[in-house]
Parts: sequence; structure tokens; C-alpha cells
Amino acid sequence: ELTARAGYAGGNAGMKDGKVCYHNAAQISDYGSLGHAEVVHMRIPPAAFPLFAAEYFALFDSKGNRPDQFQDRGREYRNLVGVPGGVSSDLAKALVAASQAAGDKLDFARGKGDDPDAPAVAFVMDTSVHPFYVAEQYHQFHDGFNPGEGYPKEYNDLAGSLAKAGTLGQSKCPNGLLGVGVLGL
Repeated sequence: ELTARAGYAGGNAGMKDGKVCYHNAAQISDYGSLGHAEVVHMRIPPAAFPLFAAEYFALFDSKGNRPDQFQDRGREYRNLVGVPGGVSSDLAKALVAASQAAGDKLDFARGKGDDPDAPAVAFVMDTSVHPFYVAEQYHQFHDGFNPGEGYPKEYNDLAGSLAKAGTLGQSKCPNGLLGVGVLGL
């Protein structure tokens, strides 16, 4: 069962023309111009949420920086955690408890949408107000862009397998910056 997808969330504009797209030459429904950030949507059983939260905080250094913090900057890369009910959710309380157990590396703010990229801050979003929008197929199951972020072939092959099975979904967005694949290549 597919439990995680790459996509976009956190903007107040929602969709434009029924879609949210990665940067593209035609600037069609560009996620950044809609106020969204790049995110990963995950289905996590509530009982397992504290384990997820502990892993999430392990990503940050002692000053609250992500490993990619100095490469990927700006509103499109801000720290977002979306949970049903936002900051009033029991899941948000579990998030704060996990942060404290990990050395309290981050501050938390109520996500209002279109929030800034603030160092060492995670915006807690209410998923009923700021829903997730799935990214294009070519953004699913690919390697990272930093050195050492290559993943096993079995992982990379998931996108093709799921697309053939009809479970990955289709995007109405242009395919890449120039309309022909990742980064226009």
C-alpha cells in the first residue's frame, strides 16, 4: 500500500485551474506562486506518530537546521507539519513532546498559509484548511540532489511500477521546466 507521496501544501491559494504544479516554463499553476511548499504526505497510524516525530526531529542539527537548509531556501522549503486540527490536535502535542525529547531544536508556529521560511521553526498546519496536493509522477521516488542521496533501484523503480498499475495517479501539469522531464532534461 502506498503511504507516502511527494507534493505541495501550505499555501492559501489552493489550486489554480484545478491543479498545483512544479515550476514550469509556462508558469502553469506554479506551486511557489500559489504559496505552497514542497512536502511529503504520509499516512501514519496515530499510535505510530510519536515514532515519526522522533525521526523527524533527528533530521535537524542542534541549531534546528535541516541538512539541506543552506541549499534549499525560501518559502517553498519552509518546515511544515500538517495534522488534522492543526495546533489544537493531540498529534501537535505529540510533536512538541518529541521535539522536547530531542533537545527542543525547533520552535513551533500556527501555520496560517503562505508562511515564511524561518530558521528553526516548524509551522503546524491544519490539513482541513491547507490540504495536500500530489506532485507530478516524475517527482515520486527519485534520488535526492545532494551527494550521497542516491536510493536503491527498487525504490526508484516504484514510480514506473505504480504508474503501470494505475495507482500513482496522473498529473495535468507540464512535465518539467521546459516541458520535457525533470529540470527540462
